[in-house]
Amino acid sequence: MALQFSTVTRKGPITIVTLSRPEVYNALHTDAHNELHEVFNDFASDPEQWVAIVTGAGDKAFCAGNDLKWQAAGGKRGWNTSGFAGLTARFDCDKPIIAAVNGVAMGGGFEIALACDLIIAAENATFALPEPRVGLAALAGGLQRLPRQIGMKRAMGMILAARHVKPQEGYELGFVNEVVPQGEALNAALRWAETICQNSPMSIRASKQAIQKGMAVSLEQAITEQREYPAVKAMAASEDYVEGPKAFSEKRKPNWKGK
Repeated sequence: MALQFSTVTRKGPITIVTLSRPEVYNALHTDAHNELHEVFNDFASDPEQWVAIVTGAGDKAFCAGNDLKWQAAGGKRGWNTSGFAGLTARFDCDKPIIAAVNGVAMGGGFEIALACDLIIAAENATFALPEPRVGLAALAGGLQRLPRQIGMKRAMGMILAARHVKPQEGYELGFVNEVVPQGEALNAALRWAETICQNSPMSIRASKQAIQKGMAVSLEQAITEQREYPAVKAMAASEDYVEGPKAFSEKRKPNWKGK
């Protein structure tokens, strides 16, 4: 697939997806959403791709959200079934996705980051859901994810005031995992991804799926049903499930197959 609005780079089992519209601070329009839908479909379905990192081109922006100038000029609107950037409504992906936020993450850009499993933020990053300032609302997941991740009152304070938050406050609020110097977000995200890849990808997928599905039901139901989750059953039937204990007993590094 020829890419126009993003680039994809592979580093072994790690896939780096770069939103590439720097002339508009990596804001996205319909064609970009559709392209990213296919990019993340490929990531989700390819057993050789274990972890994804999402970042933005240039040194100013991760993603400025919806391309409002495109919209105002009459450009077509909307996105595919997987949501904004092919991520915000992708509820069935059990592989880890890391946001390397290298600048502004506004509106849909912040919603992309919130849809990821980890957020690594450079010191020059800024997070906000400023949609009310332009007569809109953060309906690509921000209004639902932010209260779940940082609590109702804190989220209300950010959303109703359309307040901008810097990375250190984001870390203190709990939606940022690590704050790094400007220009180091991608390197830090790669470090996290490489650490994740030291573990069995089958176990990682089972863990992510159990968390996601478990958080949507009661604690009792989650613990009772977790062994029936597809990724957990796949882990238990995998070669990695045998390899892990065997490598431990033989005091050697495991050779993960991801199957």
